[in-house]
Amino acid sequence: MKKNYPFDPSIKSHFIIAIGLAIWIFVFLYFTEPLDVNEFGDKEKLIYLPLYGVLGAILYLTVLPFQYFLSKKGKWSLVKELCFLIVFIIISIAFLRLFYLHVIMEWNPKAYTFGYHLRAILFPATLTILPIVVVGRYAFGKYKNKKIEAKKIEIEGEGNYESLRLLLNDLVCVKSSDNYIEVYYLNGQSLKKSLIRNKLNVIEESFSELLRCHRSYVINPFHFQSWKIEKGKHFLTLSHDIIIPVSKTFIETVKDKLNFTTE
Repeated sequence: MKKNYPFDPSIKSHFIIAIGLAIWIFVFLYFTEPLDVNEFGDKEKLIYLPLYGVLGAILYLTVLPFQYFLSKKGKWSLVKELCFLIVFIIISIAFLRLFYLHVIMEWNPKAYTFGYHLRAILFPATLTILPIVVVGRYAFGKYKNKKIEAKKIEIEGEGNYESLRLLLNDLVCVKSSDNYIEVYYLNGQSLKKSLIRNKLNVIEESFSELLRCHRSYVINPFHFQSWKIEKGKHFLTLSHDIIIPVSKTFIETVKDKLNFTTE
């Protein structure tokens, strides 16, 4: 249940899902005519049914802050997706019930009881409408993951040694360590380190975006934060307070690349 689940945080994608949901609700109600709809005249259908669709879209967008609250707590998982959908269903049923009582029936005492309304109309409608949300969210999530994978770089190990795939902006720096390299990278908000059998020169030549600042280090300029000098020696501070020495051989090149000047 805690395994990763496709997820797209883009608000644009969720607006598209909301619009699709509004259209589908209108089409579903118009053509299937559940119990409370088949009593409407043609004009009433064109007034109330679009309102049901708009309300469904608004309710979906209303639950998005809860989604972003969950997304801050690590990677998106099947459990989080189910939690989001359950909250969406509960809030939707509550508001659709109020909409029915207040707008459709104007608090008429002959309105359906909640139990009957839930069993005969709201629950069946939910089972029909919910797949649009599920499929839409899953499709956008898969597409997002596909785009992310396409942007990833691969730091390969020699022979049959393990390689590492990651986004370039998640790579912080690479350190030479005998016949290996230590790759420092971000995994969410955490700093990770992987040991891979390879040479620093190979990494430098493979990825022109990286910057050589020491015979034992290449860095990703994206993570540069500050420059400092201690006892005549130069250092760079990267994300997560990683301190990297700068050799005199590379000082001018590093300054030019980072567009930074020092005394």
